[in-house]
Amino acid sequence: MSMHALLVEDDDRMAQALGTALAQRGHTVRRVGRALDALRHAREAQFVLLDLGLPDLDGLELLRRLRTVCDAPLIVVTARCEERDIVQGLRAGADDYVVKPFRMAELMARIDTVRRRTDTHAGRSGAAHTADLAGGGGSGGAGGRPVRSGDVEVDLAGRTVRVAGAEVRLTRREFDVLAFLAARPDEVHSREEILDRIWGDVFLAASRSLDVHVAGIRAKTGRSGLVRTVRGFGYQLGSPAASGGRDGVRDGVRDEGRGGGRNGEREGEREGEQEGEGGR
Repeated sequence: MSMHALLVEDDDRMAQALGTALAQRGHTVRRVGRALDALRHAREAQFVLLDLGLPDLDGLELLRRLRTVCDAPLIVVTARCEERDIVQGLRAGADDYVVKPFRMAELMARIDTVRRRTDTHAGRSGAAHTADLAGGGGSGGAGGRPVRSGDVEVDLAGRTVRVAGAEVRLTRREFDVLAFLAARPDEVHSREEILDRIWGDVFLAASRSLDVHVAGIRAKTGRSGLVRTVRGFGYQLGSPAASGGRDGVRDGVRDEGRGGGRNGEREGEREGEQEGEGGR
């Protein structure tokens, strides 16, 4: 299916190569080289490819602003390869992060994967999507009562989270992860299972995406024990103390799955605190 893509890239040669590849697949492309123009045309886009090295505004800041006005799938395509940049990009709302130089065929495949995942959810209610994540039932299913863990309440049908009575705003993907765990709170879920259900790609198992989003859940709720790490396997809904607070590395707070160690968790929490809501 063809789409209208917004290509935010200030390098002419790279923009031409990307634009040609997209056009060959039947897509229409609007290329812009400045952040202001990207914001102007964001609402018309069905997909966004975003370079972070722009002349008029830092790309991460643009990403955060785009996520306030645009829900279209978005992939960051950039030369920034430091782990901190990747973590910040994912936390700010990117659906994927591709580092230059890259193979064009791989980028096109990633675009197709992200589109399939988001197209599956398009046009459906939040409750229907959450019910799908929950597998159609389980304890506290999407059609039932909110799931409680300590002083945290997860309303699967309403797609809201409250901590001590106050609503906490999570990104779409963060809520999907939490809802998936909350729908079956007594089960431990492998990284592969979560990535397959939420990201639609089990081959992302070695990436930091899942760890970053778990860190965001913990940081934004202020309940580090809300998501319990099962070392070397995956995650489970935890039982945080009602008093809250980030209690270090107790009860599986460390992200010690593949690619996510103690430093990754602390870094993710710090970034979650700095970035607030992120993007939806």
